[in-house]
Amino acid sequence: MTVETRAEPPFLAETTPDDDLGHADRRRRTVTWIAGLGLGLVVSLLLAVGIGAVAVSPANVARIILHHVTGVPEQVTWSAAEESIVWRVRLPRVLLAAVVGAALAVSGVVLQAMVRNMLADPYLLGVTSGASTGAAGAILFGFGAGLGENALSASAFAGALGASIVVFVVARAGGRITSLRLLMAGVAVGYALYAATSFLIFASDSAEGARSVLFWLLGSLGLARWSVAFVTVVVISAAAIGLFTLWGRQLDALAIGDDTARTLGVPATALRVRLLVVVSLCVGAVVAAAGGIGFVGLVIPHIARRFVGAVHRRVIPVAALIGAIFLVWADVVARVALQPQELPIGIITALVGAPFLLILVRRFHAFSG
Repeated sequence: MTVETRAEPPFLAETTPDDDLGHADRRRRTVTWIAGLGLGLVVSLLLAVGIGAVAVSPANVARIILHHVTGVPEQVTWSAAEESIVWRVRLPRVLLAAVVGAALAVSGVVLQAMVRNMLADPYLLGVTSGASTGAAGAILFGFGAGLGENALSASAFAGALGASIVVFVVARAGGRITSLRLLMAGVAVGYALYAATSFLIFASDSAEGARSVLFWLLGSLGLARWSVAFVTVVVISAAAIGLFTLWGRQLDALAIGDDTARTLGVPATALRVRLLVVVSLCVGAVVAAAGGIGFVGLVIPHIARRFVGAVHRRVIPVAALIGAIFLVWADVVARVALQPQELPIGIITALVGAPFLLILVRRFHAFSG
């Protein structure tokens, strides 16, 4: 027991006093957090949909949604303009924000366990950089033009998939995949693709196109529509939350160390391959739909661990809910802070995440000392 405690990475030490409680008490605490955050997410969705240049009351938002989903109430008591704003414009955007926030948070949880690094986030594997390169090619040079309005999303996803394949090949070149190989391969590929994106911007003659790429690189939910939201929800719900929750116990072993994982019968290399594939799919879908949004995958996992401890089957659903709520409200701020202009959502998440990163650096220094 003493050896395992010393071997724990710093982020696994971020537990709360409930870790000293019994199993039933920890489960009750987790259920309480999930129920409370779930209610908070529903309330946040109703309020966020109503906030904007044209305000819509939460009651009318709820009535419009119920009317479209169930046909009740049959009597329309709201204006056609309100219905169009809520159902066609804001609801797909707010739902996409919630799904993207949940996916980034869960991906951050998994990556931090996978590479045993408390500062890991979805940018680490170069997947975001790959998606950005693909999107820049679509915006500036018309890559995937034959796909019409889906060209940007398809190009971004193809870039993310290509980056994940390169990271996998590089990390596996020297033998089995380890945390250090993944970390180094991801950083190297990420920098190379960042340079490629910068070159595409520099080589373009379109100032407006370059401005669009830079805005998209900082994250935006302006492209949200029902088809995008539906595809993103399906991919992330099936891949991220479901599979990562099923692999929760294996993630616990992997986070402590490869030797411990193998002792417990967990194939560390094979598990990392599966996790890399699923994380790449999730992050690729997120970046294709909303651009590059930083700090969510870094900040939210640590908050979730403070609430429910370090066991991944508890952390993953709590992190997903916190990430969803956080990004919903970050998008609200991005929409209304400088009306009628819209801020890139990445600016908002960075303003919150940067101070938190400094706190983590101080905690890590204290742990190392």
